[in-house]
Parts: sequence; structure tokens; C-alpha cells
Amino acid sequence: MAPQENKDTKAVNPILRSKFYLYLTEFFAGMSVMAVELGASRLLAPYFSSSQIVWTIIIGTIMIAMALGNIYGGRKADKDPDPDRLYRRILIASVWIALIPVVGKYIIIGISAVLIFSINTNFLIIAAFAACMVIFVFPLFLLGTVTPSLVKYTVDSLNDSGKVVGTLNAANTIGSIIGTFVPTFISIPSVGTSVTFLIFAGILLVLSIVYFISGKRKSIGAVVSAVIFILCCIFGHRSNFAFWTDDLTVEDESIYNYLQVSENDNDVILSTNVLFGVQSIYKKDGRLSGMCYDYYMAGPYMAGLYTADEPLDILILGMGTGTFATQCDRYLENVNIEGVEIDEKITDLAYEYFGLPEYINVTTYDGRAYLEALGSDKVYDVILVDAFQDITIPFQMATTEFFTLVKEHLSDNGVMVVNMNMRDSREGNINEYLSDTISSVFKNVCIADVIGVTNRELYASDADLMEVFHQNISLEENDELLDVMKTVDAQLEDYEAGNRIMTDDKAPVELLSMRAIDGLISGETSYYKDLYDREGLEGLLNELK
Repeated sequence: MAPQENKDTKAVNPILRSKFYLYLTEFFAGMSVMAVELGASRLLAPYFSSSQIVWTIIIGTIMIAMALGNIYGGRKADKDPDPDRLYRRILIASVWIALIPVVGKYIIIGISAVLIFSINTNFLIIAAFAACMVIFVFPLFLLGTVTPSLVKYTVDSLNDSGKVVGTLNAANTIGSIIGTFVPTFISIPSVGTSVTFLIFAGILLVLSIVYFISGKRKSIGAVVSAVIFILCCIFGHRSNFAFWTDDLTVEDESIYNYLQVSENDNDVILSTNVLFGVQSIYKKDGRLSGMCYDYYMAGPYMAGLYTADEPLDILILGMGTGTFATQCDRYLENVNIEGVEIDEKITDLAYEYFGLPEYINVTTYDGRAYLEALGSDKVYDVILVDAFQDITIPFQMATTEFFTLVKEHLSDNGVMVVNMNMRDSREGNINEYLSDTISSVFKNVCIADVIGVTNRELYASDADLMEVFHQNISLEENDELLDVMKTVDAQLEDYEAGNRIMTDDKAPVELLSMRAIDGLISGETSYYKDLYDREGLEGLLNELK
């Protein structure tokens, strides 16, 4: 016999007489949870990176929210099995999710501003966790109440309880699968993170409104929610991550990155993170960048630029918008250049805004996978590894196995150049791990710290780097290039290797990177922290005006 409370529940709202709408609710709840989780990663990435640690924080906080929601939802369903309460919670969740594109970025910056002056270590971990807790836990807690509540409403007797619960779980799982693929491959690349949040908030809103309309009952909450949603669509449909500036040339998103192109009278700049670093730069006057990209150009000299019998073949893993390739094309006559870039949208920007010549071929592929796919007889004279963007280092391109693969595709006198972008003076830092790992593969390793920034360039070969380098720069006739090479030469030193070796099995790049960024943030903010200690908030605000 069906429980009396379920009969009463279905009598209250005719739409629940068929279990189809309950299964539909479970489907859309599961879909929205995964969509919000993926949206969370894209909302946080421009500020905190998309490292495994940030993903761990997102997944962990969402699981906490869902677990608490399951407990609360089950208890409320037992105590008061009124589906109106469930659909009100879904209504509130939809409004909260719709508000994320409007206010989420301000919450992130506000939390970061507070924490940056109050903590000295693990800033990104704590800030990302706090942002997740404030922005995402509550709506996902509410969505976590859906499953136990629906079980209460759908199970009529013990005779079919297994079938009903299984169908609910299947609906949730199928929804979750769709909610995983649609944001990643369709909505985020096509319309962006903000609209993705609005799409799934709208789905939940419609789901709730249909429920209340079918019951022929007035719901002030539904009307208010609809109005708030419309306002969010107006003010949040195109939400700039770098909201403090309104003169960006391009602000876009791809499957892999947040993309920001800005320009001034002299430069065009690409950044994939609104808080940290420059990934590529193009000098409108055709001169060298004055940054780490100029140091890359020591690679061809070390490989025998002027003493080679044939043109040098250069491969760039992590092409970006091609600053190094463009400079080589402008300044060097006897080189052939190929690039590999995983993000096709960045390549499109390179050709459109950064002056990359059309005849320089760029393959859309992962750098390591590209080398794996190359024939064993394909070798290069210079391979630049510039895939360590922002504070995110792909572990698969930081191990002995990867660097061995690079070596296999170098000529006998070939040189690997690696851009390491987080210089850290503390022992056991990420650059020491990378350098030790590379030294276990190559006979000769030199490093050069880039003046004025936190980059360090590493040059590795089985040949004598310094002898070839000095021989070739002695033949250089371009004064601008010669000055740069002399600067590099003054910074160059042989690396004394330790035993900090990273492998495919063990490569703690995320933790090491977080430690490095703590040091960089501490150094950058020390002046403002001292000012705050001396003059308080008023003095700090006056300084920032």
C-alpha cells in the first residue's frame, strides 16, 4: 500500500501524479551541479590559476556542500514531506547561481584583498577556498537536498523502492554527464562563463516556476526570482574578469584559457590571468621585447647560428602568440620555425593581433603528445619549452621522461631552452627541481636570471654551450642583438645540480608552484603591508588613489 503522505503530496500538485517530473527535476539538478562546478573552475582560474590544487579545492568544497545538503534534505523530507519546500530551495539556488556572474568577481577580489594583508603563506589555497565557500557552497547545498527529498516523494512502497531509487540515480548521473560536456565543449567556448551560469540558473528557475504554475498557486517568490534573473541577464551576461579596466582589445575564453589582449602605443600584450604575469608581448615598432623572450634567442647562438652549415630548425612548445618566433623571423635569417600550441584561440590571436607571419606553421596539440607523435628521425637544433604559464606547470612537461623525449628530438649539438617564470631564492624551490631534473638528462646545463623580472632561463645540451655561444656572438653584426647576447652572457652560469628529480610518477609541481607564488606575493605586497601597519587603512587607500 502506498504511504498516505505520498498520496497527499501528489494530491497537492497534479504534476507530481506522474513521476516523470520528479525524474526531470533530478536530471536537471545533477546537470546544474556539474555545470556550476565547471563554471567555478573558470571563474576562479583567471585569479587563482587552474592548477590541480585549485581543482581539488573546488571539488572538495562542492562535495562538502552536497553532503550537508543530502543530510538536511533527508531530514526535512521526513519531517515535512511538502514538495513546495524543495522547489522553493531550487528557486533560491537558481537566483544565487544567476547572481554569480554579477557579483562573483567582486567577492573574489574582496577576499583576496583582505587575505593578502593578513596571511603570509598559502595565499592562493586559502583565498581560493574562501571564495569557493562564499560563492558556491550555499547554492550547491540547496541542490544537494534534491535527491533525498525526491526519494521521499517517489517511493510509493517497498516493492518498487529499488527501481525508483535506481531510476532517480540514473537521471542524476545522466544529467551530470550532460552538465559536464555542455559547458566545456559548447557553452563556455561559445558564450562564456557568465552566460553559462545564467543558462543553468534559468533552467532551474523554469523548473521551479512550472511546478508552482501547475499547482495553480501564487508564488511571490517565483515572481521575485524571475525579476532578479532578468536583471542578472542584463547586468551579468558579459561580465569582465578584469572589471577595473574597460579598454581591453579582446577579452575571451577558450576551452583551456581566459584570454585578455590589451594594447598601448608601443605594445600588444596577452595575459591568461588577470592577476599574474604576461604570456606574450608584441612590440609595434619591431624591436626586441626587452623581456625574457630576448633571452630565448641565446638558444640559436648556442646551437651554432652562424657556424652551422644548414639553417637551424627551431621548435617552440607553447607557442603562445609567438613573441619568440616573431623576433627570430625579424632578426635571424637562417632559421626555420615551427610552433605547437594547445589553444587554437591563442593561435588565432597571434595571427590577428601579434604579427605572427602566416608562413610560420603552428600545430594545435599538446607539446608532449606532439613529440611522441613525431618520427624518431625528426630532430631540431633548438627546442624551446615555454609551456609554464602563470603559476600553472603541466606536470607531464616537467619530468625526466619528458626531457628525455625532448633530447631524443634534438640534433647532436642541439639546445633545449626552458622558460621558468617563478624565480625563488629559497632552497628546494620549483626551479631547482626543474633544473635538477633536466641535469639528470643533459650533460651541460646553464641558467640566466632575466633582469627586472622573476623569469629564469635554462639552456641544456650535450654539447659545449658556452664555447659555441661565444664563438657565434663574436660573429653577430646587429648591435641590438649583440647587446642582448652580452647581457645574457653576463647572467649565464653553470648550474650545479642536486638530486631533486621529478618523474611521471612523482612531480609535485602544484605545491612547489604555490610556495613560489607565496614568495612573489609577499615581495610585491611588503611595501603596502608596512604602509598599512604604519598608517592604517586610510594611509593605504591614499596610496592606492
